[in-house]
Amino acid sequence: PFNVTSDPRFFYSNRLYQEAFTGLRWGIKLRQGLIVMTGESGTGKTTLLKMVTKKFESSTRAALVLGPYPDFSAVLQLMLIEFGLPKPPGGQFTMMRQLRSYLTEELQKNQIVSVLFDEAQEMDVRTLKELKLLLDLEADDEKLLQVVLVGSPELETKLADPELRSIKQRVALWCRLAPLQSCEVAAYI
Repeated sequence: PFNVTSDPRFFYSNRLYQEAFTGLRWGIKLRQGLIVMTGESGTGKTTLLKMVTKKFESSTRAALVLGPYPDFSAVLQLMLIEFGLPKPPGGQFTMMRQLRSYLTEELQKNQIVSVLFDEAQEMDVRTLKELKLLLDLEADDEKLLQVVLVGSPELETKLADPELRSIKQRVALWCRLAPLQSCEVAAYI
């Protein structure tokens, strides 16, 4: 359990983690749009993401995207790859059109599609601002894409930037993970 890489087999569930786990699952299932989860390094964010994606019902498609995130076009490319879609010729507009087409098809099949960005604090303010394009993807008053941003407390600092006010206002659920309490360490070990 003390490897550098996360391993869901060693997931430790306490009240805080169970709340975050349940919140992520239900937030996505209820098509809430944008969910943010933050915590210090080593608090189990990536492990929790892996646990959540493993427990999704067959009606939910999830893409776990691991940076780097140099710009919004790269974010779109990573998403298309994770959803198993070929990168179309052309730029950002073409990729957005292909993504929207895919999401609309999945909605017609009654599928929920989510994208989970790990280490989202690595996105610059401009890229985070452009995520609004993903959050604006709707059909019949339903969100076509559920977005989860996961990162260190630096993500909270970035989202506090006045330029990102419109993104921060769209956060439907905010989960904060904390280190284990001293009384939980023995149980974990």
